[in-house]
Formats: sequence, C-alpha cells, structure tokens
Amino acid sequence: MKSRVTRSAIKGMGVCLAVMGGAGLLLAGASASAAGKAPRVPQFEPDPLWSQALPNKWVTGMVGGIAVDSRDNVWVFHRPATIPDGERAASLTPPQAECCIPAPAVIEFDTKGRFLQAWGGPGPGYEWFTTQHGIFVDHKDNVWLSGSAKDDNQILKFSKSGQFLMQIGHAGKNRGSNDTENVGGPASLFVYPKTNELFVGDGYFNHRVVVFDADTGKYKRHWGAYGKPPVDDYRFPPRPELITGEPPVQFNNPVHGVIVTNDDLVYVADRTNNRFQVFALDGTFIKEVFQARNTLQAEGTVHGLAVSPDPAQRFLYVMDGSNKAIRIYDRKSLELLASVGGHAGHNAREFFHAHSLTVDSRGNLFIGEVNNGQRYYKYAYKGMGPAAVAPGRE
Repeated sequence: MKSRVTRSAIKGMGVCLAVMGGAGLLLAGASASAAGKAPRVPQFEPDPLWSQALPNKWVTGMVGGIAVDSRDNVWVFHRPATIPDGERAASLTPPQAECCIPAPAVIEFDTKGRFLQAWGGPGPGYEWFTTQHGIFVDHKDNVWLSGSAKDDNQILKFSKSGQFLMQIGHAGKNRGSNDTENVGGPASLFVYPKTNELFVGDGYFNHRVVVFDADTGKYKRHWGAYGKPPVDDYRFPPRPELITGEPPVQFNNPVHGVIVTNDDLVYVADRTNNRFQVFALDGTFIKEVFQARNTLQAEGTVHGLAVSPDPAQRFLYVMDGSNKAIRIYDRKSLELLASVGGHAGHNAREFFHAHSLTVDSRGNLFIGEVNNGQRYYKYAYKGMGPAAVAPGRE
C-alpha cells in the first residue's frame, strides 16, 4: 500500500443544521407539487472554489468515480497514469519542471473541499486495477473500488484508512456475464444497507447487474436487461438503427451505473442504449426510460445516477455525458422535469466529459470528468425553484 497522508476531519453543529435545512427545502417542493401548483425542482449553481489545492504538488488525472460518505466527505477515484507528462513533470526522471506529481488514486476531502487523506495503489494481498473506475463508501465506512479495463475482473474492499479487507473475483479471469466468481470491467458499485448487499453495474465487458454479500463477498444473483439472463453474443444493430428500432433485449456495454433507493428499487444505467431500467431487488423488471434516445454519439446518454437526499428521494438525477447535462426526473412518475447544463467546455457552468456524479445529504451534486476533463467539482444546491423547460424532453 502506498503511504497515507491524513488530516483531522472537521465536525460541528452547523453540519446537522445544514442537512436538516436541505431536506426541508426538498420536502417543501414535494408538498407544493402534491398541492397541484407549478412543478418546482432543485436549483443548482457551480461552486468553482469548493476544492482546495492538493498538498505535495499532487495532481489528478481522469476521475473514474466520485462518492460521498455518511459524513458528507467527498471521495475521488482518479487515474494517475492518465496524467500527461507536462502536468507531472516533477515526477519524471530526471525531473522536467517543478510541478507536479501524480496523487494516490483515492483522495478524501471534507465538506469544505479541504484535503483529508490519500491512498491507493498496488499492494500485498490484492490485485490492483489497470483502469480505476468505480468507488462507493458504504454505511460502515468501507470503501469499495472497481476498474474498467478488460482484465479488471475484481472488486476491492478497503477500510476508510486504506486497509485492504476483501477481494471479489480475480484479474484476467472473467468468463462472461454468467460468471458467478468474477466480474467484467465493473463500472458502478452500491451497497444497500437494508440487505447488506453489494450491487454491481457489470459492466464494460459483461452485460448485467450482479449482487454479492457485502460482508463475505459471496455471490447472490444476477440479471440482464428486462430481468432476463444476460447473453454475451447478442449482436447490436448499427447505431442509427439501435436508437430508432425496437428496444434492445440486452444491456449494452457499458452497464455504467447502479443505485438502490429506500423503497427497494434498483436503477440501472444502460449507457450506450440511451436508457435506464428499474427493477425490484430480486431483478424483476418494472420500467424503462429512454433519455435523449435520438443521440447518435456512441458514448450514450445515461452515464450516472443519483437521488435527492430527502426521505422520499423524490428526484432522480441522471448524468447525460453526451449532451453535457444532468437531467432531473420525478422519481415516482419518471417524468423529465428539468436539466442542468447543456453546454460543453472547461469553465464553470460547462461540462466537458462528465462521467460520474453523487449527492450529499445537503443536496449538493459532485461530478467527476474523464478524458481531457480531468476534474472533480461541486454544483451547490440552492433550494427549490420553478422548473425550466427541460432540453431533450421526450
């Protein structure tokens, strides 16, 4: 394990008050809608100064995943190997400039964006990833990690401080979408406290959701699109036909996101098929929603999923990387209400290659970008407001 750097976390009554205030605003919006008034949705503003500079001249690469823990600390899982030489010149032999050095792959920040600790990398007892991707911090403060390369057929579980706890699967051993021991480039991880199960969006090479016991790593069940068995030799039509023809009967690659809501529903991001599907915990299919289905870009339109933090989790947030937007849905009706963003770029209010998102207990959104984005940032929750016409409403 690489060396770990720590900083004491900040706690205080203000955190509790802010959490209560955010949940109250969301509930107020829900009540207004129930009363038949004009729909009101969460409002967001970019907070470009949220994160402070990393110590040690550290720099980050593509952000594969981003997560929030029970204290609202933010965890970033990035890809050190993707940092261009010009941005890691101090680490070259001989050094080419004074700045900079790749940071460890896992970085934790407090609620104010202050660096707390960093760890991650090859170590004894486990197989590290070729391409860092998914991260999730569960209700017991365990940190789950996954990779998206072809040989990333394992999931790793660490303590909050970076102590290795468990590995599920083995690198280079994937036997396909019906393998009960290994995974295939798993993109997304979610531990559901009610059942203590790990749900995996699997993935970049498999076509399924797979579920493991979160304590033992024991295989529980898996399913493909519509709750049917996944088939790896299914041939998808050319993209123009894919987005206009009959709905595909299989998940496409990658199965890029999975979350479980308080009412026992599983939401799965079928990214390249421009849709997400909803299931019961046992894999029974309930519903699907196509998002900006006419998008020809092969990246697809459903990159990541999150829900608002009110007890009813009234709003579903869906990251649309191709169209540079976050879509806001009424989670019960799955009606598209509004969108955030819609403009490409590298500045505030612009998304470049938005890839992952998460939400904290105050309703703030945190976003990670890949490719030349190489950044993580915050969209601050600003209360409820009127819903603008949603770009791409279908």
